[in-house]
Amino acid sequence: MNILEAIQQRRSTRAFLDRPVERETLEKLLSLATQAPSAINMQPWELTVVSGEERQRLSRVLLKRMRERNISCGPGANKPLPEVFFERQRELLQCILPNLPEGTPFNNFINEGSCNFYGAPTAIILTVDDAFSSARFADIGIVVGYLVLAAHGMGLGTCPIGLITAFEDDIREYLNLPEEKRVVVGVAVGYRDEASPINRSISARAPLDQVVRWRD
Repeated sequence: MNILEAIQQRRSTRAFLDRPVERETLEKLLSLATQAPSAINMQPWELTVVSGEERQRLSRVLLKRMRERNISCGPGANKPLPEVFFERQRELLQCILPNLPEGTPFNNFINEGSCNFYGAPTAIILTVDDAFSSARFADIGIVVGYLVLAAHGMGLGTCPIGLITAFEDDIREYLNLPEEKRVVVGVAVGYRDEASPINRSISARAPLDQVVRWRD
């Protein structure tokens, strides 16, 4: 697939087929993703691939903790957000609501779906050593961008999952990750369920005049 087509076509997947992703396919995907650039070529990322029963057991841990702590997806803001960001959130809500399973509240779908990686057969957990500052999160963002585009080109669906960072200690313990590893983001990976209405939700992107400034 042409990279420009992948950029234009790729959208988050929130319903996956019950079909494992082959190890060879995952290795090819990770090989492509880790071609991403990073500052001084430090390649600070580490990726832990969790599949099958292990992924399901991890999700049960996350769902239990989410319900115990009543944690919900949020914007991660440090101060009140300008109205434009709430407007974009409302647009997403209007896009997704008509395609939700009947009787499922939006917050429940997003929160429980995130902890369950939306039923994907594989979850990729991205971590960075705590020796790095948060500036290296930019490198993690770049490798995630490569990952989701490469996956789309390979016929796979993906959904980045941020909520799981609220359960960093639980993830480290379950996956036996070293204490110095910081959980930055997860990515659900699998084959899209094209018959699911939720995967027909296509969120809009802000026009350039809202997000781009020109200084000539």
